[in-house]
Amino acid sequence: MNTVTQNAFGALPIQRVSEAEAVHLLRKAYDGGMRYFDTARAYSDSEQKLGAAFSDMREKVFIATKTMATTPDAFWSDLEASLANLRTDYIDVYQLHNIQQLYQPGDGTGLYECMLEAKERGMIRHIGATAHKIHVAEQAVESGLYETMQFPFSYLSSPRELALVESCAKHNVGFVVMKGLAGGLLSNSRACMAFMNEHPTALPIWGVQRESELDEWLSYMEDTPVMDDELRTFIEADRAELIGGFCRNCGYCMPCPMDISIKDCARMSLMLRRAPSANWLTEHWQAEMAKIDNCIDCRQCAERCPYELPTPELLRENWEDYKNVLAGKVQV
Repeated sequence: MNTVTQNAFGALPIQRVSEAEAVHLLRKAYDGGMRYFDTARAYSDSEQKLGAAFSDMREKVFIATKTMATTPDAFWSDLEASLANLRTDYIDVYQLHNIQQLYQPGDGTGLYECMLEAKERGMIRHIGATAHKIHVAEQAVESGLYETMQFPFSYLSSPRELALVESCAKHNVGFVVMKGLAGGLLSNSRACMAFMNEHPTALPIWGVQRESELDEWLSYMEDTPVMDDELRTFIEADRAELIGGFCRNCGYCMPCPMDISIKDCARMSLMLRRAPSANWLTEHWQAEMAKIDNCIDCRQCAERCPYELPTPELLRENWEDYKNVLAGKVQV
């Protein structure tokens, strides 16, 4: 298994910026020492932007992308599209995206057989998977079929999730970290980096949209934060406030039939207290939160939630808190 530098580039956010801006960020990330770049077919034009940035220096970077295919036809269609978008003839790490089951030879789907064929044909170099459900991730790691596992991991992670990192090391599976900032709830990057530094077999991919964000992560390539008493105290306080049934902002609960922005509204109380509250008290967000009154309790969101959260109840709790904040009954 190849190894790369400690910080990697998460290319989901660059779908929100122009190609010129994206290429600038990607090339600056490379110049700053980043070598692993993660994207997906599901990230609109993110792959194209990576292709524009690295087609003339392909062998110098490691590119990971993903497919949400559940059939062989969709698999090959996605793989061909990714290769074309990335302007390359191979993908370093090809991942089955947000797997809901363990895909393996003979399971009847044919997906894993497609992975093997693609690898034999030189179209991909390593077989990986991403997951949000811990039991599925555990099965994949222990199966010996996957070379990488991408899973949410931060200093809010549970002992079981910490054990997953150890299991990856035991089974020689590369552990790729998504949501190292817990979907934006964690704002102290030094604390997050110091935590990651305590897990040297974990490769965090940080979602980058702005140059200031990139500069922050690049600064840690040489000046890597080390866990000390101050950071440990900060992390313990954060864990006391946040650990448990909080929304990770993954978005797999959506779309909502009543057009509720679930991934934002279900954690509004936390965002009011952890980000400048004025940003979340605008007329736009007041209107978005008010949509919760239209919830028909279909529970599609709860059924889709990888973390098995009681999403409709979370929405209503957040809405009541939000109204109290608006009315001045609760200070943030």
